[in-house]
Amino acid sequence: MIERSGLVTFHGNGLTLEGTSVEPGDAAPDFSVLTNDLQTKTLADYKGKVVLLVTVPSIDTPVCDVEARRFNQEAADLHEDIEVLTVSTDLPFAQARWCGAAGINSVEVLSDHKDLSLGHAYGVAIKELRLLARAVFVIDRNHKVTYTEIVPEVTNEPNYEAVIKAAEAAL
Repeated sequence: MIERSGLVTFHGNGLTLEGTSVEPGDAAPDFSVLTNDLQTKTLADYKGKVVLLVTVPSIDTPVCDVEARRFNQEAADLHEDIEVLTVSTDLPFAQARWCGAAGINSVEVLSDHKDLSLGHAYGVAIKELRLLARAVFVIDRNHKVTYTEIVPEVTNEPNYEAVIKAAEAAL
């Protein structure tokens, strides 16, 4: 497994990311994650769509909560061919509970808890915590990566405006 350090911190403490770096222009790696009702989803399930792929450490923490709600709000106004996926390593049951309480209805919340398939494929699995780094990837209809942002400090939010602009440009 490829390990990369010096890319992200948690409260200023350095962390190690596992997996290969994904850059704009790369073919989007496939992944296998779970829905809240334990169904498997892969990149192929979003064929013909632009995918705004958001990874967060834990959906039920303050910064992740703010981020997921913000993307849910933004997703309601996006083109119907843009799918917003928020992925964490939380159990699907916890995600379902959180989504219900938060009124999340425009974003698909998925779990990578089983084997970190997405985390390793996109190089955002945090070795020390078995969580995902805060990152955003935009994948066009042809499954090419057009935008990446790995947030350097896990407790900070991504650049929402740049992400939305990149997703709309990928249509």
